[in-house]
Amino acid sequence: MLLTMATTTLFSLFLKALPLVLVLMTLVWLVSIPLRNVSIVDSFWGIGFVVLVTYYSLFSEGNDSRKLLMQILVTLWGLRLSLYLSWRNWGKGEDFRYQEFRKQYGAERYWWISFFQTFLLQGILMWLISSTLLGTMWGESSSHLNGLDYLGIGVWLIGFYFEVVGDLQLARFKSRPENKCKVLNSGLWKFTRHPNYFGDAAVWSGYALICLAAGNYYSILGSVLMILLIIKVSGVALLERTLVETKPAYREYIEKTSSFLPWIPKK
Repeated sequence: MLLTMATTTLFSLFLKALPLVLVLMTLVWLVSIPLRNVSIVDSFWGIGFVVLVTYYSLFSEGNDSRKLLMQILVTLWGLRLSLYLSWRNWGKGEDFRYQEFRKQYGAERYWWISFFQTFLLQGILMWLISSTLLGTMWGESSSHLNGLDYLGIGVWLIGFYFEVVGDLQLARFKSRPENKCKVLNSGLWKFTRHPNYFGDAAVWSGYALICLAAGNYYSILGSVLMILLIIKVSGVALLERTLVETKPAYREYIEKTSSFLPWIPKK
């Protein structure tokens, strides 16, 4: 009976977060219209999770230590990601993906199509994925963290390292004109073709472990969804198709280097 009541209350708070997400994404969409730049949605992705984890922390009934831990971890991850994407995209105009959509649907119509195709879709995905963050904050009232919490922190640290260092190495590589048509195959990129995406997946695996530590098993589906999107949809799969077409040397890189999980390169 108590479990049913707790689950219902948790689910109620999760449902109440949906309008918040929709309002936030609508505001970002309204800003994108005069800018004629849908790409700003990418920069908001990390900040959106920071807003949600703060909202969940204020209204959830769980371990205060775990709440504080998650606020710190998600804020570090979310702000770092949003700041990096904003810096990377600054002055470069709209991403080629959205430019293609703008041509396909026509500039006169795309401003409202983009709301449903991009902003609403990403908002709903953000909300679904955030279920893991809520799950970490709803559970036992004890102030002590357990072994799964510390394992989650360790996995998160590995992921955050791969994300930060991978992005820095790639940014440094791209800043040199002589590397324009070359493939980065040193540093972390020697052991995996996508250290930043692997890092992101590890970060969300860390959140899932902390969610399990709180005793909320179904909520880890948010992390599972995030990892599937990274590997199969918007991350690895999409980028691989583009790089194979634009960089001839990438095929050789594929033969030598692990696609996702870091591993010793083949000779």
